[in-house]
Amino acid sequence: MLSPVILFPAVLNGLMTGAVYALVALGLTLIYGVLHIINFAHGALLTAAMFAAFFAHKLLGLDPYVAAVLLTPLFFVLGYGLQRFVIGPAAHGEDRNILLVTLGLAVVIENALLYAFRADTRTINLPYAFNVVEIGPAFLAVPRVVAFVVVIFVALALWLILRLTDTGKAIRAVAKEKLGAELSGIDVAHIYAVTFGLGTACLAIAACLLISTYYVNPQAGNAFVLIAFTIVVLGGMGSVAGALIGGLFVGVVESLSGLWLGESLGQIGIFVMFILVLLFRPSGLFGERA
Repeated sequence: MLSPVILFPAVLNGLMTGAVYALVALGLTLIYGVLHIINFAHGALLTAAMFAAFFAHKLLGLDPYVAAVLLTPLFFVLGYGLQRFVIGPAAHGEDRNILLVTLGLAVVIENALLYAFRADTRTINLPYAFNVVEIGPAFLAVPRVVAFVVVIFVALALWLILRLTDTGKAIRAVAKEKLGAELSGIDVAHIYAVTFGLGTACLAIAACLLISTYYVNPQAGNAFVLIAFTIVVLGGMGSVAGALIGGLFVGVVESLSGLWLGESLGQIGIFVMFILVLLFRPSGLFGERA
């Protein structure tokens, strides 16, 4: 049995890591909740956002947290445009076509990044990257603490947008009943594009939080999206609260699995949990049965 002196830092570090996982999953589950499709381009868009954060620092000298203020609206516009002018028209109203279009987008984006930047791995050096915050026996990296706080704030802001704004109410209406929303005068194509834009904006924030402690190459985003899929299933497809809580839970599971099995095998616990959820509660913790 491990000592609490070891377990406590592991759990805290797991929560810090899980927060960023949750932010990636938030964008994925939001898009699924409204469009009812899995966005296969999610990982490639995360990679593109990480490259944008990297070059904002290298070329413009912007701190990643400052770059997030610029990249978030930029990637919202990118996501809006992709859905409104590429994915929507190419899909012709068929969900299976949307899956194929997003898969094609993922291939195009990844290969464009590979052509432009080769397969080299890039990192940035920040003066505070190795600073730590001491909480009892735990030493937490400052970038992880900042990421945790930002993710909680973003999740709360997203929840407030969905609950209190007219656009948020329209998003929930389209998610619940597309035809009824359309008959009541809601522009469904616009709401689809706004939702895709919000999901892509979440990726821009996640990229700026990751780049201070993680590397970027043309396939860097795929590892995070694989875990995000697990979180979406765990929390319940389309559930924003489920994505946040599921992400934090997955981060803790990964951290504790790393303690018992070794760091290189830490993600085994995540996928064991994924299989168990599919077996015993396929609707997820906060999902509704069809």
